Amino acid sequence: MKGHRRRLAVYILFVSVLTFVSIFTGTQAEAEQGEGETVYIIPIEREVERGLEAFINRATTEAMESGADHIIFEIDTPGGRVDSAGQIGSHIQSLTVPTTAYIVNEALSAGSYIALFSDYIYFNPHATMGASGIINQDGTAADEKAQSAWLAQMRSAAESNGRDPIYAAAMADSSIDLPEYGAPEGQFLTLGPREAVEVGYAEGIVSNRAELLEELGLSEATVVETETSIAEELARFLTHPVVIPILLSVASIGLIVELYSPGFGVPGSLGLLSLLLFFYGHVVAGLAGMEALLLLLIGIGLIVAEFFVTGGILGVLGIAAVIGSLFMSGYDMMHMSMSIGVAFLITVIIAVILFRRIGLDKGIFRHIVLRDSTATEEGYVSSVNRLELVGLEGISLTPLRPSGLVELNNETIDVVSDGSFVDKGKKVKVIRVEGVRVVVREMK
Repeated sequence: MKGHRRRLAVYILFVSVLTFVSIFTGTQAEAEQGEGETVYIIPIEREVERGLEAFINRATTEAMESGADHIIFEIDTPGGRVDSAGQIGSHIQSLTVPTTAYIVNEALSAGSYIALFSDYIYFNPHATMGASGIINQDGTAADEKAQSAWLAQMRSAAESNGRDPIYAAAMADSSIDLPEYGAPEGQFLTLGPREAVEVGYAEGIVSNRAELLEELGLSEATVVETETSIAEELARFLTHPVVIPILLSVASIGLIVELYSPGFGVPGSLGLLSLLLFFYGHVVAGLAGMEALLLLLIGIGLIVAEFFVTGGILGVLGIAAVIGSLFMSGYDMMHMSMSIGVAFLITVIIAVILFRRIGLDKGIFRHIVLRDSTATEEGYVSSVNRLELVGLEGISLTPLRPSGLVELNNETIDVVSDGSFVDKGKKVKVIRVEGVRVVVREMK
C-alpha cells in the first residue's frame, strides 16, 4: 500500500514538473515569436523624391510615438533624388528601434542607399539591389565632384551597419572590378539574393511578409501597415520633376489667355488652379512654408495694383515676388530655374500668337488701352477749316509782310500773302486754304 502511494506521489511530481516545463517553454516560444510586440510596415515605393521623404518622416514618427518595437521598410523603387535619399537614410539611422529593409522587387540607385541604413536586409527571391551610379536629370553622368560625394555616401551607409563598403562602392563606381559578381570593370554592381547573402548584404531570402516575420521572430506580433494618405499621394505627384514645369506652364498660359478673354473664365481658373496645386503639393511635402505663400500673395497683389497705378514698378516687383516664392518652394534651384524658364518661353510664344491674332481689342486690355480718337469723321476738329474762302476777293486792311489782315465779305480774316509784299488797301484774292492758313495774292 505504501509502495503504491509512493509511486503515485512520484507520478504526480513528474507530471507537475513536466507541466511547468511545458508552460515555461511555451511562454518562452511565444515571447520569441514576438507576442505582445508591434511591427510597423512602411512601404518605400516608386521614385525617391521629397514627397516620399515627407511620408517616411510622418510614418516613422507615428510608429515611434505609438511604441513600435520593430519597423520594416518594404522597398520597391528604381531610385530617384540623391538629396532625398540622404535625408531618408539619415532619418532611418536615427531611429531607436530595430529596422529591417525587405526588398520586394528592386532597390536600385537611391533605393540601395536607403536599404543600407537598416539593421537587417532581406531579399525576395527575385529581388535586386545596386546599380547606384549617379546621373543628371537629362540622363548624362554627373560631374566628378557629385560622383565622388555620392561614392563616399554609399561607403558610409554600408559601414554604418558593419557591411563591407567595397560592394556599396562598386554599386556607384563602375571602375571597381568584381567580375565574380557580374560587375567587371566598366559596369555597376547589382546584387541578386544569393550574392547579397554571400557578401553579407542580406540576412536571408524570404518569399513573403509572413516568412520575413517568422525569420525575425515576430510572427505573433501585431502588424500595423502604414500607407500614404491621399494628400501625400497627391503631393508626391505634384512635386514630381516632370509635373512641376507642366503646372507652371499651364498656370502662366491660363493667365495670359485670360487677359484676352472677356470676364474671368476657364483659362484664368485653370491658371490659378495650377498655381494652387503647385503650392499645395510643396506645402504637403514640407518644401514650402508660410513665408513662400505670403510672398506669393504679395506678388499677386502688386501685379493687380499695377493695373491701377502707372509707372510699371509695382508690376516688376510683383513678378519678382511671385518668382521668388517659386524658388523658395523648390527643392532644387537648378530644376526650378529650368521649370520657370520653360514656362516663360511657352508663355511668350502664346502671348505673341494671341497678340497677332487678337491684338489688344479684347479681354482686360480693352479697359486699359486708350482707343478713342478725335477724328474729323467723328466730328472732332482741332480748328475750323475755311475752304469756302477760296476764290473770294477782298481788301487788305494792313500791309502783308507776308501776314496781315484782309476784309472778306465784311469779315476780318488773318491771312498770308503768297510770298510778295502787299501794301495796305490793295485788292487781294484767296488762292488756297491750308488748315488755318489762308493764302492770298494781290490782284494786278
